Amino acid sequence: MFEADLFPEQVLHEWPHLEHDVDVRGYAVLPSLVAPETCKMLAALYEQPVFRSHVHMARHGFGRGEYKYFAYPLPNVLAELRARLYPHLVPIANRWQQRMGLDVRFPADHADFLARCHAAGQVRPTPLLLHYGVDDYNCLHQDLYGEHVFPLQVAILLSRPEEDFTGGEFILTEQRPRMQSVASVVPLQQGDAVIFAVHQRPVAGTRGDYRVTMRHGVSRVRSGRRHTLGIIFHDAA
Repeated sequence: MFEADLFPEQVLHEWPHLEHDVDVRGYAVLPSLVAPETCKMLAALYEQPVFRSHVHMARHGFGRGEYKYFAYPLPNVLAELRARLYPHLVPIANRWQQRMGLDVRFPADHADFLARCHAAGQVRPTPLLLHYGVDDYNCLHQDLYGEHVFPLQVAILLSRPEEDFTGGEFILTEQRPRMQSVASVVPLQQGDAVIFAVHQRPVAGTRGDYRVTMRHGVSRVRSGRRHTLGIIFHDAA
Protein backbone atom coordinates (compact mmCIF):
# COMPACT_ATOMS: atom_id res chain seq x y z
CA MET A 1 0.00 0.00 0.00
CA PHE A 2 0.93 3.66 -0.21
CA GLU A 3 3.15 4.47 2.77
CA ALA A 4 1.89 7.93 3.60
CA ASP A 5 4.10 8.34 6.68
CA LEU A 6 7.25 7.89 4.57
CA PHE A 7 6.19 10.16 1.75
CA PRO A 8 7.31 13.55 3.18
CA GLU A 9 10.72 12.21 4.25
CA GLN A 10 11.31 10.70 0.81
CA VAL A 11 10.48 13.97 -0.92
CA LEU A 12 12.66 16.01 1.44
CA HIS A 13 15.58 13.61 1.03
CA GLU A 14 15.49 13.84 -2.76
CA TRP A 15 14.44 17.45 -3.03
CA PRO A 16 17.70 19.45 -3.42
CA HIS A 17 18.68 17.34 -6.43
CA LEU A 18 15.15 17.37 -7.85
CA GLU A 19 14.76 21.12 -7.51
CA HIS A 20 18.05 21.64 -9.36
CA ASP A 21 16.91 19.39 -12.20
CA VAL A 22 13.54 21.12 -12.48
CA ASP A 23 15.23 24.53 -12.69
CA VAL A 24 17.89 23.44 -15.19
CA ARG A 25 15.94 20.97 -17.37
CA GLY A 26 12.31 21.78 -16.72
CA TYR A 27 11.71 18.31 -15.27
CA ALA A 28 12.93 15.86 -12.63
CA VAL A 29 12.23 12.23 -11.74
CA LEU A 30 11.25 11.24 -8.22
CA PRO A 31 11.91 7.48 -8.12
CA SER A 32 9.64 4.95 -6.43
CA LEU A 33 7.13 7.49 -5.15
CA VAL A 34 4.28 4.97 -5.23
CA ALA A 35 4.58 1.32 -4.17
CA PRO A 36 3.84 -1.41 -6.76
CA GLU A 37 0.71 -2.58 -4.93
CA THR A 38 -0.69 0.95 -4.96
CA CYS A 39 0.19 1.35 -8.64
CA LYS A 40 -1.94 -1.74 -9.38
CA MET A 41 -4.78 -0.41 -7.23
CA LEU A 42 -4.73 2.96 -8.98
CA ALA A 43 -4.64 1.38 -12.44
CA ALA A 44 -7.61 -0.80 -11.50
CA LEU A 45 -9.67 2.31 -10.79
CA TYR A 46 -9.96 2.79 -14.55
CA GLU A 47 -12.97 0.45 -14.57
CA GLN A 48 -14.61 2.01 -11.49
CA PRO A 49 -17.28 4.78 -11.39
CA VAL A 50 -14.96 7.44 -9.91
CA PHE A 51 -14.63 9.68 -12.98
CA ARG A 52 -16.41 12.72 -14.37
CA SER A 53 -15.53 12.28 -18.05
CA HIS A 54 -14.02 9.81 -20.53
CA VAL A 55 -11.94 11.02 -23.50
CA HIS A 56 -11.06 9.00 -26.59
CA MET A 57 -7.99 10.78 -27.94
CA ALA A 58 -8.48 9.88 -31.61
CA ARG A 59 -11.86 11.64 -31.71
CA HIS A 60 -10.19 14.95 -30.87
CA GLY A 61 -6.91 14.57 -32.74
CA PHE A 62 -4.99 14.16 -29.48
CA GLY A 63 -3.39 10.85 -30.50
CA ARG A 64 -4.67 7.34 -29.76
CA GLY A 65 -5.70 5.89 -26.43
CA GLU A 66 -8.04 6.99 -23.67
CA TYR A 67 -8.07 8.92 -20.44
CA LYS A 68 -10.57 9.67 -17.72
CA TYR A 69 -10.79 12.69 -15.40
CA PHE A 70 -11.50 11.88 -11.77
CA ALA A 71 -14.56 13.33 -10.07
CA TYR A 72 -14.62 14.89 -6.62
CA PRO A 73 -14.15 13.54 -4.03
CA LEU A 74 -10.84 12.19 -5.28
CA PRO A 75 -9.66 8.75 -4.09
CA ASN A 76 -7.76 9.19 -0.82
CA VAL A 77 -4.33 8.27 -2.20
CA LEU A 78 -4.71 10.70 -5.09
CA ALA A 79 -5.99 13.52 -2.89
CA GLU A 80 -3.07 13.00 -0.52
CA LEU A 81 -0.50 12.95 -3.32
CA ARG A 82 -1.89 16.16 -4.78
CA ALA A 83 -2.01 17.99 -1.45
CA ARG A 84 1.43 16.82 -0.28
CA LEU A 85 3.34 17.40 -3.50
CA TYR A 86 2.02 20.92 -4.00
CA PRO A 87 3.81 22.65 -1.07
CA HIS A 88 7.18 21.34 -2.27
CA LEU A 89 6.55 22.76 -5.75
CA VAL A 90 5.31 26.19 -4.67
CA PRO A 91 8.78 27.72 -4.06
CA ILE A 92 9.85 26.74 -7.58
CA ALA A 93 6.59 28.02 -9.06
CA ASN A 94 6.83 31.39 -7.35
CA ARG A 95 10.50 31.75 -8.25
CA TRP A 96 9.66 31.06 -11.88
CA GLN A 97 6.87 33.63 -11.80
CA GLN A 98 9.29 36.26 -10.53
CA ARG A 99 11.96 35.38 -13.10
CA MET A 100 9.41 35.55 -15.93
CA GLY A 101 8.13 38.94 -14.77
CA LEU A 102 4.69 37.63 -13.82
CA ASP A 103 2.81 39.18 -10.90
CA VAL A 104 0.80 36.14 -9.77
CA ARG A 105 2.09 34.25 -6.74
CA PHE A 106 0.80 30.92 -5.46
CA PRO A 107 -0.32 30.27 -1.85
CA ALA A 108 1.56 27.75 0.27
CA ASP A 109 -1.45 25.46 0.77
CA HIS A 110 -3.12 23.64 -2.11
CA ALA A 111 -6.61 24.13 -0.66
CA ASP A 112 -6.10 27.89 -0.84
CA PHE A 113 -5.02 27.65 -4.47
CA LEU A 114 -8.06 25.52 -5.31
CA ALA A 115 -10.28 28.12 -3.64
CA ARG A 116 -8.77 30.69 -6.03
CA CYS A 117 -9.51 28.43 -9.00
CA HIS A 118 -13.07 27.75 -7.87
CA ALA A 119 -13.79 31.45 -7.29
CA ALA A 120 -12.86 31.99 -10.97
CA GLY A 121 -15.20 29.22 -12.14
CA GLN A 122 -12.51 26.52 -12.46
CA VAL A 123 -14.35 23.89 -10.43
CA ARG A 124 -13.82 20.61 -12.32
CA PRO A 125 -11.04 18.33 -10.99
CA THR A 126 -8.18 17.69 -13.40
CA PRO A 127 -6.29 14.62 -12.07
CA LEU A 128 -6.64 11.88 -14.67
CA LEU A 129 -5.89 8.25 -15.41
CA LEU A 130 -4.54 7.43 -18.88
CA HIS A 131 -4.80 4.07 -20.64
CA TYR A 132 -2.76 3.10 -23.71
CA GLY A 133 -2.86 -0.11 -25.74
CA VAL A 134 -0.90 -1.29 -28.77
CA ASP A 135 -0.18 1.55 -31.25
CA ASP A 136 -1.59 4.18 -28.87
CA TYR A 137 0.27 7.44 -28.28
CA ASN A 138 -0.28 10.95 -26.95
CA CYS A 139 0.50 13.98 -29.09
CA LEU A 140 2.64 16.77 -27.69
CA HIS A 141 0.41 19.11 -25.70
CA GLN A 142 -0.03 21.34 -22.64
CA ASP A 143 -2.62 20.93 -19.89
CA LEU A 144 -4.11 24.41 -19.67
CA TYR A 145 -7.68 24.60 -18.37
CA GLY A 146 -8.42 28.22 -17.52
CA GLU A 147 -7.04 31.51 -16.28
CA HIS A 148 -5.36 30.04 -13.21
CA VAL A 149 -2.56 27.63 -14.12
CA PHE A 150 -0.05 26.16 -11.71
CA PRO A 151 3.21 25.93 -13.70
CA LEU A 152 4.24 22.41 -12.65
CA GLN A 153 2.52 19.04 -12.82
CA VAL A 154 3.32 15.40 -12.07
CA ALA A 155 2.86 12.12 -13.95
CA ILE A 156 3.29 8.74 -12.25
CA LEU A 157 3.87 5.57 -14.28
CA LEU A 158 1.66 2.79 -12.91
CA SER A 159 2.73 -0.02 -15.28
CA ARG A 160 5.99 -1.96 -15.62
CA PRO A 161 8.11 -1.13 -18.68
CA GLU A 162 9.25 -4.19 -20.67
CA GLU A 163 6.81 -6.36 -18.67
CA ASP A 164 3.36 -4.77 -18.93
CA PHE A 165 4.22 -2.80 -22.07
CA THR A 166 7.00 -1.82 -24.47
CA GLY A 167 7.50 1.56 -26.13
CA GLY A 168 5.34 4.31 -24.64
CA GLU A 169 8.21 6.58 -23.56
CA PHE A 170 7.41 9.87 -21.82
CA ILE A 171 8.61 12.75 -24.02
CA LEU A 172 9.18 16.43 -23.33
CA THR A 173 9.99 19.13 -25.88
CA GLU A 174 11.40 22.57 -25.23
CA GLN A 175 11.05 25.45 -27.70
CA ARG A 176 13.49 28.31 -27.15
CA PRO A 177 13.07 31.63 -28.98
CA ARG A 178 14.47 31.56 -32.55
CA MET A 179 15.82 28.03 -32.03
CA GLN A 180 14.66 24.55 -33.00
CA SER A 181 12.91 22.38 -30.43
CA VAL A 182 14.87 20.08 -28.11
CA ALA A 183 13.31 16.71 -27.18
CA SER A 184 13.96 14.69 -24.02
CA VAL A 185 12.94 11.06 -23.47
CA VAL A 186 12.42 10.57 -19.72
CA PRO A 187 13.04 6.98 -18.52
CA LEU A 188 10.52 5.88 -15.89
CA GLN A 189 9.97 2.70 -13.89
CA GLN A 190 6.76 1.63 -12.20
CA GLY A 191 5.93 4.04 -9.38
CA ASP A 192 8.31 6.77 -10.57
CA ALA A 193 6.99 10.32 -10.75
CA VAL A 194 8.14 12.92 -13.26
CA ILE A 195 7.73 16.56 -12.26
CA PHE A 196 7.64 18.87 -15.27
CA ALA A 197 6.69 22.30 -16.55
CA VAL A 198 3.10 22.71 -17.75
CA HIS A 199 3.55 25.59 -20.17
CA GLN A 200 6.56 27.90 -19.87
CA ARG A 201 9.62 28.15 -17.66
CA PRO A 202 12.50 30.61 -17.28
CA VAL A 203 16.00 29.95 -18.57
CA ALA A 204 19.05 32.05 -17.69
CA GLY A 205 20.61 33.72 -20.73
CA THR A 206 23.53 36.07 -21.28
CA ARG A 207 21.14 39.04 -21.03
CA GLY A 208 18.97 37.74 -18.23
CA ASP A 209 16.14 35.25 -18.04
CA TYR A 210 13.95 34.37 -21.01
CA ARG A 211 10.98 32.03 -21.43
CA VAL A 212 10.91 28.64 -23.12
CA THR A 213 7.76 26.74 -24.02
CA MET A 214 7.36 23.11 -22.92
CA ARG A 215 5.12 20.36 -24.27
CA HIS A 216 4.78 16.72 -23.29
CA GLY A 217 3.48 13.49 -24.79
CA VAL A 218 3.93 9.73 -25.00
CA SER A 219 5.50 7.77 -27.87
CA ARG A 220 3.71 4.88 -29.54
CA VAL A 221 3.15 1.79 -27.39
CA ARG A 222 4.54 -1.25 -29.20
CA SER A 223 2.98 -3.97 -27.04
CA GLY A 224 0.89 -4.44 -23.89
CA ARG A 225 -0.97 -1.85 -21.85
CA ARG A 226 0.30 1.28 -20.14
CA HIS A 227 -1.43 3.21 -17.32
CA THR A 228 -0.34 6.60 -16.03
CA LEU A 229 -1.69 8.83 -13.29
CA GLY A 230 -1.61 12.54 -14.08
CA ILE A 231 -1.67 15.07 -11.22
CA ILE A 232 -2.53 18.61 -12.29
CA PHE A 233 -2.83 21.14 -9.50
CA HIS A 234 -5.24 23.66 -11.05
CA ASP A 235 -8.87 22.74 -11.71
CA ALA A 236 -10.70 23.29 -15.00
CA ALA A 237 -13.38 25.73 -16.07
